[in-house]
This record gives sequence, structure tokens and C-alpha cells, in this order.
Amino acid sequence: MKLDLFVDTSRKGISMGLSDSTSGLYQETVDASARGETASAILDDLLARVGAKLDDIKRVLVTVGPGSFSGLRTGVAFCQGLCFSGKRELCGVSTLQALECFGDNDNSAEVAVVIRARPGYWYLRQTVDGKAEESFIETTEVVERLKAHPVKTVVVDEAASADETLSALFAEIAAAAVLDTGKPLNMWTSLFTKVPPSLIQEANYIQPSYFEKLK
Repeated sequence: MKLDLFVDTSRKGISMGLSDSTSGLYQETVDASARGETASAILDDLLARVGAKLDDIKRVLVTVGPGSFSGLRTGVAFCQGLCFSGKRELCGVSTLQALECFGDNDNSAEVAVVIRARPGYWYLRQTVDGKAEESFIETTEVVERLKAHPVKTVVVDEAASADETLSALFAEIAAAAVLDTGKPLNMWTSLFTKVPPSLIQEANYIQPSYFEKLK
């Protein structure tokens, strides 16, 4: 058995999934109240549910942010520990890049991601002219950018879904809004081929400097 492990601690609690793409086997645990000390227990439970052992995990994908400080630190450290022996590959991906997969569209230019950073500010991921851009911007700039480069689908969190200005924008550009919850984490499998593995991963926290542009 060759399993993929998906770990997301960048949003609420811990989300973890085990997948065997060959057989179609998939098991997932989403616990919004979970803390870092429960990560090992969650993984043990998943392994028991699929009848596998730790050595069956060959690839690990972890979200590195933006997200909460403690959550990201926990998730990244946990996955680095699992991969330290070299028995499995570790891939760290932007949370926004991972959420983009929930748009369920092979053409990333047709999918954007908008999630709340703090009141009046959002994280936006959008592909423009073939290049993926991630930004920390105000509501007005989100509106400007999506009007300039409309998409078919926008992956949003609850805050973006409830925002009247953004809802009106999505309707105006005829974009379907897809919530960032309730989707299986194995929709991120394609990221293993897009992100080079590395045992060294750094967490990106909720702060403007995460998206400072190079001059």
C-alpha cells in the first residue's frame, strides 16, 4: 500500500486525510476543535481505519499558510517529524493554492480564492497571464482585480461568502462561489506533481509581510 497523507492546520483545528489513489481508498478526519497534541492520535486512528501502518505513507502534503500561528507551526513541525527519516516525501503548499483545487477546474485561470485575513482585508489568489499571484488586499482591490480578470469559480471561506460587497461582485462577474469546507483533501493530490518535495518547510502567518512584493 502506498498512501498519501494530507494535513491542514492553517484554518480551524486539524484536517487530515489518507488516500490511496491506486485503489481509490480514502479516509478523512476534520476536527475544528483539535489541537496540535492530538495530531498523532488522529493519524493513528486514520491508519487503523484503512488497515495500514506508518510505513505505508509515502508522500505527505501540508498547508503552510497563510493561517494561524500555532496551527501552522504545529502542522509543519508534525509533518517534518514524519518525514525526517527520509522514508517519505514532504511537500508544503500555500493554503490558497490548496484551496484553489476545490474549484474543481483544471484551468487555474478560471478559479480564484478569497479568504478573510482581518476586517476589511482578504487573501486573494488569482492566475493572471499564466502566473499565479497571491495578495493581501482590501475589499475594494479584490473587486477591482476580479472585475479586470473575471473567473468562473471563486473558492471562499464563510466570511467572504457572507460579505455583501463580495457576493455582489461574484454575481456581477457570474462566478460560482464554492465554500472552502466539505471538500475531500485528496482533491489536492495533483499538487504533488506541481510542488517539489523538501524536508525544510516554513509556515506563513497572517500578516501583511507575507505578501510583500519584491521591488
